[in-house]
Amino acid sequence: MKLVFWGAVAFIAYTYLGYPLWLYVRSRWWGRPIRAASIFPQVSILMAVHNEEKALPQKLRNLTELDYPQDRYEIIVISDGSTDATNQVLKAETQSRLRVLIFLEHQGKAAALNRGIELAQGEILVFTDARQPIDANALKYLVSNFADPEVGCASGELVLADSHGGAAPGAGVGLYWKLEKKIREWEGAARSVVGATGCLYAVRKRLIAPIPAGTILDDVYLPLLVARQGGRVVFESRALAFDRVAAGRREFWRKVRTLVGNYQLVRIAPWLLTRANPVRVEFVCHKLLRLLVPFALGAALVSSLCLKGTLYELALVLQVVFYAMSALTIFRRRLGIVSRLADVSLAFLLLNMAAVAFVYFVTGRKTVWIR
Repeated sequence: MKLVFWGAVAFIAYTYLGYPLWLYVRSRWWGRPIRAASIFPQVSILMAVHNEEKALPQKLRNLTELDYPQDRYEIIVISDGSTDATNQVLKAETQSRLRVLIFLEHQGKAAALNRGIELAQGEILVFTDARQPIDANALKYLVSNFADPEVGCASGELVLADSHGGAAPGAGVGLYWKLEKKIREWEGAARSVVGATGCLYAVRKRLIAPIPAGTILDDVYLPLLVARQGGRVVFESRALAFDRVAAGRREFWRKVRTLVGNYQLVRIAPWLLTRANPVRVEFVCHKLLRLLVPFALGAALVSSLCLKGTLYELALVLQVVFYAMSALTIFRRRLGIVSRLADVSLAFLLLNMAAVAFVYFVTGRKTVWIR
């Protein structure tokens, strides 16, 4: 049992602390600067939508107001079997740069994006979503990275606001998201980022292949495909997209969807675990180890419950107290620093309770998120 306890603790510590520390050291000692420059290649902005009648008008207005030469980019929107007023909104648009494709039946995001890629005339393809507006300067900052011939994909940065419109989310989600952004920054500084920000990333069109049907995480699959072909995937912190933190239940199911997508990637692209993937170590450490953390947490809890001795009894108490603190956030009790720790506890629980993603994946359940 001691081996189980210490093995679980070491695994959790490496996943959340050891790997980021290794990335930080590597980026400082073996960092590779990006030769960015102000360039304006032809760009195609792709957006697959499904029942986005509320968000679509604002997002289309947002995309037409970007600080980028108006004759150097087009907007392609693919409506994937929408049953609300999305198609009517698109048909009412008169701007010449907008190209619309309407699927009468729901075929999935991968199929919609593949069709958009076929239609795109730009040298650089930018992928975005309907819900998140992007900064007016985001496109030119994102594209500037492609002045470096080694760069094949550039990821923007997602800025989260709380439910009241504040600049940062709660302590728990905020801490996780800050760590995630740092990991991406350090990965890109030394080699390539494992994945991109789904609501804002750009890829050289010549490096894109069709996305497998049903793919959940196109924003991980395409960047890894770029890396496989020798292109570099970088993180551009000046290219900003904005979103609000979802409510606890929605955030949980969003995380389930992401984790199911990671399981799925290994199935549809087994080369990710071979030498064909130049960032295989980073992929395993960044994406796959997190899938096992919930099981390591369970092993640490059960083993500390079974072991005798002051150290293990203290470890058991600390675990129980940490998990129980999440109730303060659930019941909205505010007790200063204790409440901030409770926010961290709840976020940690939500992220790791999403181990239910394993059950969804092995049972083949497809509907793993809510609107």
